[in-house]
Amino acid sequence: MEEQNETPAELYLELLKKCLTRIAFEEPYQPLQLSSGTIKSKAVKAFQTAVGRRGLELVWKAPPPSGRDEGRDWPVSAETMIGLKRLDNLQFCVSDVIKRGIPGDVIETGVWRGGASIFMRAVLRAYGDRTRKVWVADSFQGLPDSSGKYDADTSNQTWAAGDLAVSASEVRANFARYGLLDDQVQFIEGFFQDTLAEAPIEQLAVARLDGDLYESTIVALEALYPKLSVGGYLIIDDYFLENCRHAVEDFRRDNQITEPITEIDWTGVYWRREA
Repeated sequence: MEEQNETPAELYLELLKKCLTRIAFEEPYQPLQLSSGTIKSKAVKAFQTAVGRRGLELVWKAPPPSGRDEGRDWPVSAETMIGLKRLDNLQFCVSDVIKRGIPGDVIETGVWRGGASIFMRAVLRAYGDRTRKVWVADSFQGLPDSSGKYDADTSNQTWAAGDLAVSASEVRANFARYGLLDDQVQFIEGFFQDTLAEAPIEQLAVARLDGDLYESTIVALEALYPKLSVGGYLIIDDYFLENCRHAVEDFRRDNQITEPITEIDWTGVYWRREA
């Protein structure tokens, strides 16, 4: 058998990526969901309520994962929907700043069920970093309504607020499930425009932004990019979304950022800060 040059840390992280995405095992069933407002939906909801009183739930057989490696589907129970390629990129960025001694913590803005943040904490543990914090920033209420400040978001209907709402207690429980909830994990709860500018973050080495909207993206960039160390990484999860991409382009233009943007997959991009 050919020898593999994989360390225990790398093997651990590879397994964790497959668990966080549920590629390692099947999700055979998913909750039954119908479009709201229809007669059929109301009847199903009434039946769901009735069976729920008996501790039961209506489910249907889940289709096989499609494009899970690139995060192209919506997993039933996985802690992340970003796929293996963006997790590979996250591993590279975090491990690289550790190896090169780039100072600063790591942050994710917009965490859903917490999978990418959990993985960043795992990378720190795998490589023995006991000093950096993982900042977990989210409203934990879904996406905000448009404030009206930015025209790009006034007609946005990309996601209903409830679709992305995962409570902070559930995210903490997901960290704990993997044995990764400790003092190096710090939560920032609230909408970005209310929290990020005043967050007690001194310096960052990796910032991963997953805000979808123009305002959520530009607010995070304005609050966090000045704290990103030279040699650190800025990752954008939703660059394929027009509002998010325009926010990035506007911020880079206004701040004369010329570092090349590198594609990760169909939606994720990143760059390394050089100045």
